[in-house]
Amino acid sequence: MSTRGGVATFVREMRETPIWTEWDIRHVATHRDGGVGTKLAVYALALFVYLYRLVVHRPAIVHLHLSSYGSFPRKYLFELIARAARTPVVLHVHGSDFSKFYDEAPGPLRAAIRDALRGAAVVVALGEPWAVALRDIAPQARIIVVSNAIRPGAQVGQNSGAPVQVLFLGEIGERKGTFTLLEAWQRMVKTAEVEARLIVAGDGAVDRAREMVADLGIDASVEVTGWIGPERIPELIAASQVLVLPSHREGQPMAILEAMAHGLCVVTCPVGGIPDLLDDSCGLLVPPGEVQPLAEALGRVVHDDRLRGRLGAAALQRVRDEFDIAVVCQRFGGIYREILQ
Repeated sequence: MSTRGGVATFVREMRETPIWTEWDIRHVATHRDGGVGTKLAVYALALFVYLYRLVVHRPAIVHLHLSSYGSFPRKYLFELIARAARTPVVLHVHGSDFSKFYDEAPGPLRAAIRDALRGAAVVVALGEPWAVALRDIAPQARIIVVSNAIRPGAQVGQNSGAPVQVLFLGEIGERKGTFTLLEAWQRMVKTAEVEARLIVAGDGAVDRAREMVADLGIDASVEVTGWIGPERIPELIAASQVLVLPSHREGQPMAILEAMAHGLCVVTCPVGGIPDLLDDSCGLLVPPGEVQPLAEALGRVVHDDRLRGRLGAAALQRVRDEFDIAVVCQRFGGIYREILQ
């Protein structure tokens, strides 16, 4: 599975847990990155495979990963088909813009969103703020909170003596705060007394980011790679000491969990579901959209090996205690058993 985004990352992680074989899970991908023709072909094939498995294999439960905008009609059709087949649905809601998507939707689409939430046996929210938002949309829906999860790994070295590598991993654009980051990086490197490097990895407004790097005169210390495949992410994380994700809006980003799981020091913003993942004891939180606080936070972690090491170690311990996928997968097993009782 090479599809980009947090949902794909979560599914890849779940495939490696016992729940996949214990419940004989069959994954049907409804989306693939590419042009309109590719996306339509993938969805048409997915719909055929889905109908075949519903009729022939008669699954006990359908677990749908749902997000905003284009994702909603694709998955809502799948939910309606499952409900017609009297198969209970777990609706797993991702995406930072779901409330905004609902608020901006026309009346008929709002009604469909409410029906989707009410019609599921269980709606899974990634954190309590998102659960509250979903309850506001559909008070009758059964909504529970299950955080995203990751497999803990080995902690990266924070005192290598080499230039500190700071990593941005996600969609390049305004929502993820990429351009705020580039401005903050320019301010930081002006006063930095140690050598540091910023890697910006992701799809989205890649050309705009590269142009901004050139305009700001920071091309000597910044590389905008564009999107990288999931097979390269572990290598990139292992070579970094800091993850920065100054998002303006978020769900519960897998990039932060991946960084925490390897003991990177995380610099981010307390928006969406991020405060459910980390606080000041295991990361640095700065106001979204503000350049100077972000520049100061980056300066602190670039200069201070001990601070990076302490925050990274605390982040890794939090993953082990609260976000280990070996534990979270058991939670889904419990949800499935409860539905089938």
